Amino acid sequence: MTAKLIKGTEIQKEILEEIGKEVKEIKEKHNVVPGLVTILVGESPASISYVTLKIKTANALGFKEIQENQPDDISEADLLALIDKYNKDESINGILVQLPLPKHIDDKKVLNAIDPDKDVDGFHPVNVGRLMIGGSEVKFPPCTPYGIQEMIVRAGVETKGAEVVVVGRSNIVGKPIANMMVQKGRGANATVTIVHTGTQDLASHCKRADILIVAAGVPELVKPEWIKPGSCVIDVGVNRVGEKISEKTGKKIAILKGDVDFDKAKEIAGYITPVPGGVGPMTITMLMLNTLKSLKFKLGISS
Repeated sequence: MTAKLIKGTEIQKEILEEIGKEVKEIKEKHNVVPGLVTILVGESPASISYVTLKIKTANALGFKEIQENQPDDISEADLLALIDKYNKDESINGILVQLPLPKHIDDKKVLNAIDPDKDVDGFHPVNVGRLMIGGSEVKFPPCTPYGIQEMIVRAGVETKGAEVVVVGRSNIVGKPIANMMVQKGRGANATVTIVHTGTQDLASHCKRADILIVAAGVPELVKPEWIKPGSCVIDVGVNRVGEKISEKTGKKIAILKGDVDFDKAKEIAGYITPVPGGVGPMTITMLMLNTLKSLKFKLGISS
């Protein structure tokens, strides 16, 4: 039996509709909307493309969106001053600094300068600490792990008591999703194992996973024989492995592969995310949800 696809594109649409509805209700009742500022330093095509999509999504939801484009040679002091400006701006609920930054700027110093209550990316040490404590302390889960958890929940996959194996230990995906899945609460209460490059016999750990979350950045690392029949496989990897000519446009496009051998894995797993169209669309979606949550925290509105 072929696995059920967990499509991020479909779940994204559901969540964005829910956010849009809440934004309208809050505007009618309180005469405010979520405010998001995105700060882009330099002209990296990939960063420009990603930020443009964030702006488009925020505007479509009725947010107040401010785009701050800064030159490559902006000083660290000037960038920190810009962040401070928006920390103090009452109309802004979320501040996002697009990474990577130029080499002369300390990424950690910049991210740590953002007010934790406006850190909708969830990378500030205060928000990492809140995530570790769990429960009502959590304000802004990092967007990609947040999206993964939401996909698992909305697919109807049971997490309570489940064996979850996370392949990868990055601060952006691996560590936070493992921490989120082990907490008490919705989409959690699981028994979690993190495996990585230092793990002996990676395959044996993966084989016992009811939910396998793979965020290693290695094309088709996970083989079909590593997958437990009927399990849920979340493939976070988006790896460029070449180019091809698009049948629609006639232009070159990237060939993308996940961290899982999808074609074979889908015949074994019970649920699986495709690449592309799986986890990817969820990151910006959850950024928008975190920004809405920031405004609701400020207004004293319970989620």
